Amino acid sequence: MASQGDDGPLVGRTGTLTEIQSNLRNVGPGGTAAVFVTGESGVGKSRLLRETADALRGSGFAVLSGTCLDIGDASPLHPVLQALRRHDGGLPVTATAPGDAGALLDRVSHDLRAIAGDQQLLLVLDDLQWADRSTRQLLLYLLAGLGDVRISVLAAIRAEALHGTHPLRRVLAELRRLRSVRVVDLAPLNQDQTRELVSAIVGDGIAAEDADRVFKRSGGNPFVAEELSRDLRDGRIELSDTLREIFLTRVDELPANAHQVVHALAAGVEPVGHAVLSKVVPLPEDQLIEAVRAAVAHRFVASDGDGYRLRHRLVAEILEQEVLPAEATALHRRYAEALEAEPGEPDHARLAHHWQRAGEPSRALPPVVAAARSAEALYGFAEAHRYWTIALQLVAEDDPERTGLLGDAAESAHQCGEHLLALSRLEELAGRTDAPGRGAIHLRRARYLAAAGRFTHAESEYELALAAPDCTPQLRASAAAFLAELLVQLARYADAHERAREALELAAVNGTTADLVRASAALGFSAAFREDPDAGLAVIRHAVEIAERSGHPDDLGVAYLHLAELLTGPLNSIEEGVLVARRGAERLSTLGGGRTHQSRLLAIAANGLFRIGQWTEADAVLEAAMRHRPSGAEAVELLLARCRLLVGYGDLDDAGRDLDAAATLLAGGGGARHILPMLTLRAGLAMWLSEHADARAAVQRGITETRSDDLVLLGVLAWHGLRAEAEAHVAGKPVDQGAIRRLLMVRDRMASNADNAGPAARAIIDAYLDLCAAELSRIEGRHDPAPWARAAAIWDRRQQPYPAAYARLRHAEAALQRRVRRAAAITGLREAYATATAMGARPFAAEIVGIAHRFRVPLADDLPTVPMTVPVQPVDELALLTSREREVLAAVAEGLTNREIGERLFISERTVGVHLGHIFDKLQVRTRVQASRVYLTAA
Repeated sequence: MASQGDDGPLVGRTGTLTEIQSNLRNVGPGGTAAVFVTGESGVGKSRLLRETADALRGSGFAVLSGTCLDIGDASPLHPVLQALRRHDGGLPVTATAPGDAGALLDRVSHDLRAIAGDQQLLLVLDDLQWADRSTRQLLLYLLAGLGDVRISVLAAIRAEALHGTHPLRRVLAELRRLRSVRVVDLAPLNQDQTRELVSAIVGDGIAAEDADRVFKRSGGNPFVAEELSRDLRDGRIELSDTLREIFLTRVDELPANAHQVVHALAAGVEPVGHAVLSKVVPLPEDQLIEAVRAAVAHRFVASDGDGYRLRHRLVAEILEQEVLPAEATALHRRYAEALEAEPGEPDHARLAHHWQRAGEPSRALPPVVAAARSAEALYGFAEAHRYWTIALQLVAEDDPERTGLLGDAAESAHQCGEHLLALSRLEELAGRTDAPGRGAIHLRRARYLAAAGRFTHAESEYELALAAPDCTPQLRASAAAFLAELLVQLARYADAHERAREALELAAVNGTTADLVRASAALGFSAAFREDPDAGLAVIRHAVEIAERSGHPDDLGVAYLHLAELLTGPLNSIEEGVLVARRGAERLSTLGGGRTHQSRLLAIAANGLFRIGQWTEADAVLEAAMRHRPSGAEAVELLLARCRLLVGYGDLDDAGRDLDAAATLLAGGGGARHILPMLTLRAGLAMWLSEHADARAAVQRGITETRSDDLVLLGVLAWHGLRAEAEAHVAGKPVDQGAIRRLLMVRDRMASNADNAGPAARAIIDAYLDLCAAELSRIEGRHDPAPWARAAAIWDRRQQPYPAAYARLRHAEAALQRRVRRAAAITGLREAYATATAMGARPFAAEIVGIAHRFRVPLADDLPTVPMTVPVQPVDELALLTSREREVLAAVAEGLTNREIGERLFISERTVGVHLGHIFDKLQVRTRVQASRVYLTAA
């Protein structure tokens, strides 16, 4: 199968290559060594032979290469004589009398010695399974040391050829007795190695699922994987003729019964048990076993405790096109009947597949529905969605069963993140004469719209559901709970608080656990922001406890989302919020919530990491989250989080693309907690591009279009608006006095309403008020360092390094402009530069360098900013801890108090405190949250 003309990169073979070279150099007492490389066709044997020959040529080895031929009348010693003829200056082999085998061996040995001279000779023989009898005898003769030649032999053998009584098997059995002979079985590439190979051929932009599909189809065979990768790279959809002909030729070489077995397995769902196969393939038991044995020997079939499977799924694709439709239908029917005859609960997924392929939709529908229900019970929402889609394909438009199937299909699409498809199926359901009531349809449509990021339309649908004549008490409780949560997303906390109280009262009488969790989370968040952080936080923590008891991914997702958002946002307990977000994401990773709640939790974690300056880690979190390919509101959250990071890094083109993608998703009507951050990021991006008018337009749009009472979001927006005007003023561009007046109105609104917020949220609002006042001093040209000093101090207390560093930069700029406290200004400028370079904030660091040059201030090394390198972490961060300290730390990470830890470990509360002191010193942390984070990361 190997092709020398277009070799791909050598992947996953470095260790094997080194091992082979070492074995060839490690000659035995007679000066001989041999390595026989076995493996299936296309696994890379010939490539290894070439690479080894190239590596050893000129390093003490004289190299000869030959290839055996698959013809019955090949001349004696054909591959060796071919190698001699290829050698420059090779000696002609003297003719010998017919039948004089000993003389021929001696003469060839003499020629080999002459070529080797004082070097070790490397004889490379490909396709040794086709070697003639004389070549096999020569190998035994030379490797036994009888030819007096210092020789190392490297040969490749197709494993599928060594079945039955193949004569080479006896030769290898004899040679294995020699200590200097090694047999290397070359295995296919694993999934990661195949992905590396595909990426090298197609490019780094290859999607992970495409690379994994190549692995599944190729079975890790490098030749097949390379061919499929080139097809993928060149946009070819059909299988290449090269691969098709290679596999068909190999299939045709099988014995008749083995041919039948391979065809049957190609139609099956792997693994296929022997009992099922015996009913599908009409052969006597002894003949069936012999046929399977032949298919295994030819490397078409692999066998394990679960049954039989094809080594390459590509074989199934090829054979599917080679059988007649009637043959395929008969095969699938036999499979379905065999599965139904099996004792115990049938495998619904397999049964549905075979009845469907057998052309029996009425018999396929029940197992399809059963498979969908089973998947839902295990929270396999993507799999359930696939089965419900199949079920819809099996029933006609006028079939009464279609109504119920449409409802299930719409809900499964929503659960797995296909929100627009869910809406489409819901509309079809609503148009049927036997559709559910109006209230239920409005509630579903609202849920799907909210998940798709269309919050404005969702709010209207919730109101319609509550006002519907057929709105039952249970439906009312659910609609009120969902509406309360939506109002939190819209950042209308007063309305959310009122709705959540109503929803809790309804849920207590007529609601479900899900309603209780959702209403509690909305109530807790709004209460924590508006009036009492401790009480609100307690309500949300109680919602998490209820969700944990429920175990349903929706309940867990809602509770963890609100808790993580509250901690990383208004309460400014960012490190704890990141831990909660990651814990929730990990919890949901096993419950089918990857595209929905898990993605949003990872976005929250990334935003928190951004705020505390851990940008590299935030980048890694976002990269992992993006692999889930979320849609709707979840995609918006991730796009905005990544855009925030890209703007900070200075990757402005990529940031612009993410913003445009988020804007497209929000075109149907997003909420303030998406719209305002998007417009703030748009303004920040425009400022770095010196597009002051665009920055102004983005901020003014946010001010005029929002109904939010989230003063923190408004504070960020107002700061960016005044900063944009200040940047325009510094650049000599006109400022917009009308825009400034509107921004000052927002500032005054923040100042007057800040007392209505909880203490933690009020501290953040005050920090943004300080930044607004400081930017105003820039606009007015007052160069006042005082407000910048206050802003830097308050952001330091909030442990948010970026705004603190920005305030230090402006403080230093104003002080240097006024020529006051130059030493303090220089210190602040250097601290800001150190922060910027540590985070990798290239545009910000460049601005600091520019100001330092303007005022002739030397920075630490005054060099252009370079991207931050990832700090080297110890292999085990917990290695310094004793076993008891590890037990204590594990309990801390679970959230236990000192007293609870003491009760669990049977030690006093005071001893727990001593252990914690030692743990904090060894891990160089100051809080329980930081220590828990170290433990969870290491674990």
